[in-house]
Amino acid sequence: MEVCLLSMDLWLAIVLIVVAFAGAFVLGVTYRKKVAEREIVSAEEEAKRIINEAIKSAESKKREALVEAKEEIHKNRSEYEREEKARRADLQKQERRLQQKEENLDRKTDALERKTETLNHKIAAAEAQQEEIALIKKSQLEMLEKVSGYTVEEAKAYMINALKDEVTHEMAVKVKEIEAQAKDEAEERAREIIVTAIQRCAADHASEVTVSVVPLPNDEMKGRIIGREGRNIRSIETLTGCDLIIDDTPEAITVSSFDPVRREVARLALEKLIADGRIHPARIEEMVAKAQREVNATIKAEGERAVFETNIHGVNQEIVKLLGRMKYRTSYGQNVLQHSIEVSHIAGLIAAELGVDVNTAKRAGLLHDIGKAIDHEVEGSHVSIGVDIAKKYKESEAVIHAIEAHHGDVEPRTVVACIVQAADAISASRPGARRENIENYVKRLEKLEEISKSFPGIAGSYAIQAGREIRVMVKPEEVSEDQMVLLARDIAKKIEEELTYPGQIKVHVLRETKAVEYAK
Repeated sequence: MEVCLLSMDLWLAIVLIVVAFAGAFVLGVTYRKKVAEREIVSAEEEAKRIINEAIKSAESKKREALVEAKEEIHKNRSEYEREEKARRADLQKQERRLQQKEENLDRKTDALERKTETLNHKIAAAEAQQEEIALIKKSQLEMLEKVSGYTVEEAKAYMINALKDEVTHEMAVKVKEIEAQAKDEAEERAREIIVTAIQRCAADHASEVTVSVVPLPNDEMKGRIIGREGRNIRSIETLTGCDLIIDDTPEAITVSSFDPVRREVARLALEKLIADGRIHPARIEEMVAKAQREVNATIKAEGERAVFETNIHGVNQEIVKLLGRMKYRTSYGQNVLQHSIEVSHIAGLIAAELGVDVNTAKRAGLLHDIGKAIDHEVEGSHVSIGVDIAKKYKESEAVIHAIEAHHGDVEPRTVVACIVQAADAISASRPGARRENIENYVKRLEKLEEISKSFPGIAGSYAIQAGREIRVMVKPEEVSEDQMVLLARDIAKKIEEELTYPGQIKVHVLRETKAVEYAK
């Protein structure tokens, strides 16, 4: 019984537990359902809220976009209206200009038509007047021919001759006026500058000839120099490039060569051989080499001396050597190196007086005859050779032009070139600086007189003052006083073109008028 009660209690407990669990389950489910419903409602509300906010935000952005679009449209419309207004204004301006041009063209056309009509009337009147004038002129010419006794052609010739004489006179007077004015303004100053330069410049001059004479202790030495079968003299001539002239001149041998350096080498070698006494081919070769070294050393020393004496810096060593070679070169008996140094000094002094670059003038003066150092080796004049040398060793354009123009081969374009010309003439024309042989001197004088006599109306011409002055006598009945001025200039110009001479030549044209009458 108790067991049954216990079983029933147990089952009752179990049933109660199951019922409790079922009730709890139902309550849990109900609670979860309510919670879920609340979450769903909350989610729906949140979704609605989000949707509402999105709608509001979209509407706000839509309104902003509409506002921006309206503003952009308004801005574009305003710009378009401004551009359109500007285009309309430009078109209006162009239309006004075109209208003005059309009006101007119309006015000009009208004016041209009126001028054309006026000109046509004037042309017609002028043609009528021209015909009338021609008739009057013809009648007057006929009357003048009858009165004067001259034909038209004769009258023209008379008028031309009269006009020619008048023009000649006026031209001669003008030339005299210009020359007098130039002399008044320039002669005194030029004389002052030149005299100052000459007075301040003093240079020693040495003269050499184209042959060198070597003295001998006795005539027996001639045979030793010739040697057996001429071996010695052939060796000397071959090694030096000079000719040995052994003639009847007692105790002397003449060395001849166009190259002054070779001639000096041969002279020194002969002097050394004569002093040594041992003359044979091997010794000759040794002495020639020694003499060559001595001459080269002398050339370098003389070039450096010239550069130092003129105070010129930055001269290429090859040019220094060429300057030294000019110690053995002469021109009309004047030593070319000393002449170049003198020209450099004079050019520097003249440049200082004129306010020109002294260094450039002195450099151009020193190098103006540099071509003479090798003119016996290179084809061409010493001027062209000197220009090539100056260009080769990078001398300045002013120096190159002065070298090119110092003999008038080209027209001088710079003051330095003119200064070098003047300094060269001063140095060359100094009394005693240059000399020439009697044959060339006589030929030059004869040519000078011949040139003067080649002009019409010349009675005689006489070269005086050692050819530095020419006096020309003209026929008074053929050459007038006015024509004398032009004749003197023509003679001087022809002398410059056809003659080569140192310094300058003065042309005197003389005209003598005589009146002769006899008392009876």
